[in-house]
Parts: sequence; C-alpha cells; structure tokens
Amino acid sequence: MSEPRRNREYGEKPEKQEKEEEKHEKSWEEKWRRDPLSAAVWAIIIIWGGLVLLAGNLGLYDGLQWVDGWEIFFVGAGGVLLLEVIFRVLTPAYRQPIIGSLILAFVLLAIGLGGLIGWGVIWGLVIIGVGVYVLFSGLQRRRE
Repeated sequence: MSEPRRNREYGEKPEKQEKEEEKHEKSWEEKWRRDPLSAAVWAIIIIWGGLVLLAGNLGLYDGLQWVDGWEIFFVGAGGVLLLEVIFRVLTPAYRQPIIGSLILAFVLLAIGLGGLIGWGVIWGLVIIGVGVYVLFSGLQRRRE
C-alpha cells in the first residue's frame, strides 16, 4: 500500500495539503491582525464612554431629566459601529464581513434609543426593518 493512501485511510492529510491549509490560515490570521480600523473603532468607543462618564460626573446633563448617561453611551457606540460598517462597505481595502458589527450596532442603538424614545417605537422600527429586509431580499432573488 502506498504512503499517501495509507495516510488518508487513518484520517491523516498529505503533507502538501497540510502546508496549503497552514498557508491559507496564516494569510487570514495576518489579514485580521493587521486591521487598524477595528482597533480605531474600539478605541473611539472607549473614549466616547469616558467622555460620557466625565460629562455625567461634571453634571453637564443634570438639567435634562429624561437623559441618562448610559443611553447616550449606547447610542454613540452604536453610531460609531454603523460608521465602521459604512466605511468598510465603501472602502475596498478594509472590506471584511460586516454582519456581526451591523447586528451589534443595531443592538446598541436599540438599547440606547429604547430608554430615550421608548421600547414601543423601537419594536415598531425593528419590525419595519425586518419587513424591508424581506422585501429587498425577495426582489433581489427575483432578478437573479
């Protein structure tokens, strides 16, 4: 029995295939590690959080009874993540999968806006958004 065939029988991969997989994994790993946009976005979110907490401690929005610092933080963090998604879509050099960031942005925005304008409005917007998504995905399948 030849060596490559015997290796496949025991679930082992040929050396050439292993090297190709390692090369592919390293390139993805390097690509994700060298993403300065993601690091900048999270740094901006942390700075935003510090600014919101500082403003709250200084009493800058004490006169606004309907505003809470956490709501402002969540709305700002969601907005920053939405800007990241838009930038990634528009800039080919920084394209990566965006669905996770998009979902997190909408969740953060919903948490923040839920306290500011009410959950009834947020749930209505969520249902409208799902309907728009279903409409566009159905129309896109129709064209293909």
